Amino acid sequence: MRLVIARCQVDYAGRLTAHLPMAPRLIMVKSDSSVSIHADDRAYKPLNWMSPPCRLTEREPSDDEAQVAGPDMPIEKVWEVVGKDGDSLVITIAEIMHDSSHELGVDPGLRKDGVEAHLQELLAANPETFGAGWRLVRREHPTAIGPVDLLCRNGDDVHVAVEIKRRGEIDGVEQLTRYLELLNRDPLLGEVKGVFAAQAIKPQARVLAEDRGITCVVVDYDALRGMDNPEERLF
Repeated sequence: MRLVIARCQVDYAGRLTAHLPMAPRLIMVKSDSSVSIHADDRAYKPLNWMSPPCRLTEREPSDDEAQVAGPDMPIEKVWEVVGKDGDSLVITIAEIMHDSSHELGVDPGLRKDGVEAHLQELLAANPETFGAGWRLVRREHPTAIGPVDLLCRNGDDVHVAVEIKRRGEIDGVEQLTRYLELLNRDPLLGEVKGVFAAQAIKPQARVLAEDRGITCVVVDYDALRGMDNPEERLF
């Protein structure tokens, strides 16, 4: 991972356009080639980003770009990040205040709590919960950035990556999106679709998932456990 703190301007062009004026920001370039730009607030959510696969190139500024911050602050570098669909993120850097690289190694993945782990186990044993003809290929299917909860085949024999959460939030959708981007590069799998499964899914997470072509499924944990007695549900 490369961490750069820089005074920069950021312009995104793709399905929409966005502009961040000149200001100090943190730029993160991860080993999966993703690039994200952060302010010193907003918790984990970046101001703008480019998901992998994407390509970052660094070049000298043009004459017009060299004066974008004014005569007292010439531009040092311009980073251009291009995504797979041709979207572009142009980071115009006036000053680099910090630049470091760190090897984090392979992440072991998020450890699920007891309910999530049991929910994964139940869904692995009952993949037809998602539809007729579904079958499990593998639990904890490995990727370079962590394991996918379930890899299944649906009734049309298409591979589906299933991410399971107790509460479905935006970060879970982002996690599944990263898995899908890697899995869809594997020629042995062909097309890989995504299902985001949880006991409850927040509206914002559902909107983001559907925008990315990911199917949301609300699952009944108690029904999966076969509990018909309401009193048993207390334990």
